Amino acid sequence: MPQIELRNVGKSFGTFIVCHDINLVIREGEFLTLLGTSGCGKTTTLNMLAGLEEISSGDLLLDGVRANHLAPTERDVAMVFQNYALYPHMTVARNIGFTLKMRGVSRDEITRRVTEVAQSLELGHLLDRLPSQLSGGQQQRVAIGRAIVRRPKIFLFDEPFSNLDATLRVRMRAEVKDLHRRLGVTSVFVTHDQEEALSISDRIAVMRGGVIEQVGTPEEIYLHPATSYVAGFIGNPQITLLSGRVQASSGQLSVVSGAAELPLPPDADVTPGQAIEFAVRPEQVQPDPKGHPATVTSVQPVGAATHVGVMTAFGPMVASLPRFARLNHGETITLGFEPAHMLLFDATTGRSVGRRPIPVRKERTGS
Repeated sequence: MPQIELRNVGKSFGTFIVCHDINLVIREGEFLTLLGTSGCGKTTTLNMLAGLEEISSGDLLLDGVRANHLAPTERDVAMVFQNYALYPHMTVARNIGFTLKMRGVSRDEITRRVTEVAQSLELGHLLDRLPSQLSGGQQQRVAIGRAIVRRPKIFLFDEPFSNLDATLRVRMRAEVKDLHRRLGVTSVFVTHDQEEALSISDRIAVMRGGVIEQVGTPEEIYLHPATSYVAGFIGNPQITLLSGRVQASSGQLSVVSGAAELPLPPDADVTPGQAIEFAVRPEQVQPDPKGHPATVTSVQPVGAATHVGVMTAFGPMVASLPRFARLNHGETITLGFEPAHMLLFDATTGRSVGRRPIPVRKERTGS
């Protein structure tokens, strides 16, 4: 399976620039997700990989060979679209095998490969049905089967689960992840859903405004966001970034925000007088009798936890507390967190200025 490399790749439509100098290496056999909001350039990037959009500047390399000039059929990629793109007058079997037929593969070989793919996707009993007779999840599996049957070197997925309900989305994530484990094909997946990206990816490239903000594993993206944008975009519930200014007293760094002063990690890459933004992941904010007074502004039970919005002396925060926490709007509680858990960013550049790894909180286990 090939390695994909984008070197200073850009895309523009006239004077409108969609993607700016994208540099990205997608490793052989890797499952990488392009994650971002609508209009960030992720689908355009995918289309340039597929050959559906011309590259305006820079180079696309497949296994080290420049591929800008190659037609889509010469890149040996298979694409799964958001709208499935099935032929409504063809049965499941004919939809899956159509690309093989167009390539002149023998009828017996088409039948063998279609049957094999259908069985792996639990579609064997549906081969004689039309797309209109299938559920949304079944239609999506047919679209995936049509891509698999070609045995391409690269899979491209363009928001393939957007039209499915929540339950089917979760199931399809698991199926695609298992499929990648079995086939090991280099895959690029596009989504705006950060939960989806975190659950299925080997690595994630977070895009914003046509540029890549950060590339890393799901753990790196979540625990060590490179920018304030990534920190705010990744995570549920979303964090609230607070503003403050660094000061030093008796060798201790702290941030002054609102009516509060909070200690900073000793290895934070900041200087006295520097304007910064900071936040703490909700699961790192916990009840603490010696903590900060906080007024409850919202209570949202979500099953495994309760997301509690609070107002503190340094600004609004969210705490993810044990399930069914019995709190009332307007109630005063005390919450605390370790300085090492703080995410720190320069207020001007948005770049991370925190160095200490953020520990993953371990849940208690009962006997």
